[in-house]
Amino acid sequence: MVTAEQDLKLGLREEVRAESSPLSPLASVPENPDPSEDTIDLLRQDILGHLESLQLPQDGADPRLISKSSIRSSHGRQRLAVFSHEMEHLRNRLPSLLDRFAEGAEVSPSCIKPRLVAVKSDTPDSDLFRLATLLWSVPVSRGYGRRMRYLVIDEQNDKLIGVFALGDPVFNLRARDSWIGWDARQRRQRLVAVMDAFILGAVPPYSQLLGGKLVASLAGSQEVCSAFETKYGSSKGIISQQEKAAKLALVTTTSALGRSSLYNRLLLRRAMPDGTKRTLVEFERIGMTSGYGHFQLSDQLFARLKEALRKEGHPYVKQNRFGQGPNWRIRVIRVGLDLLGLDQNLLRHGIAREIYGLRLASDALDYLRGETDVIDLAPPPVGEISQAAL
Repeated sequence: MVTAEQDLKLGLREEVRAESSPLSPLASVPENPDPSEDTIDLLRQDILGHLESLQLPQDGADPRLISKSSIRSSHGRQRLAVFSHEMEHLRNRLPSLLDRFAEGAEVSPSCIKPRLVAVKSDTPDSDLFRLATLLWSVPVSRGYGRRMRYLVIDEQNDKLIGVFALGDPVFNLRARDSWIGWDARQRRQRLVAVMDAFILGAVPPYSQLLGGKLVASLAGSQEVCSAFETKYGSSKGIISQQEKAAKLALVTTTSALGRSSLYNRLLLRRAMPDGTKRTLVEFERIGMTSGYGHFQLSDQLFARLKEALRKEGHPYVKQNRFGQGPNWRIRVIRVGLDLLGLDQNLLRHGIAREIYGLRLASDALDYLRGETDVIDLAPPPVGEISQAAL
């Protein structure tokens, strides 16, 4: 029988082999030429050729009819590029990192006891986090702005259950904004109380034991909420320069493969002595994204697009004072496509993803709309969540 660790090693070996193969999809990714020799025509041809090779859904396709396998395929080249880049850093550390993944025989489901470990940069824990995310079928972002990364460790064997990371949410998200019911002024004031779980998931063998739902639930734990307040509670707004006194009221997340089986109907309750049930964790479906984004343009092509704009003296290319998040990147791509004479609709990849929200207080939406300045935060601790989930 192949164990979870052996399966993990085999999978990594296959990807390392694919990465170095002359037939690898990476081989057809346009190389970054000498900037002085790059031309508008060449860049235009390379972008169109790259997008055609991804076989993205046809414009106007029904999101409900787009299969998860086709979404994985569309992300394949990006995933291989990310894998290649990460393995340059992790390859020599693989033996010690793989030892932190559990064998099936090392896991007793009834004895699973999760512990959160905050990840610090440039540490073995950081390397383990990076390796775990390479198992995802869709490449993950490194996040933007504020970031909180966690390992979920099983105390019964000190092995990795899964990982999650919270980061700054996008400023404009129609479905989220409509669900919350805030206006532009309220959003500017209270978006600081929202974080987006841009990475969430379990690793083998826990992923076969509904470990993903446990990891997702822990993103709304008391420990995470307290760590957020300690780290960002007295932060100052970059633009407004005002003290924010931020409290974590809402965690959002977006499914990787269209419709989600992980967050769908994710509800944990605890029976109370009086016979009632207390809701500990509930992921609420907010809506769908519109199918626009920037993953379909590789980092290499994006760098060449920025260089073309720099030659034109466009101000977007300069260091973005307020961070280089997804909104900024999309703006750069939009003006770059215009420079090349290409349709800005190329930003539409056609993959609509489900959006979910996890309130950390019953009055979270009232707080986000500015209807109250006091929020009744009482998220459950890790221990209580794990008892309800396992």
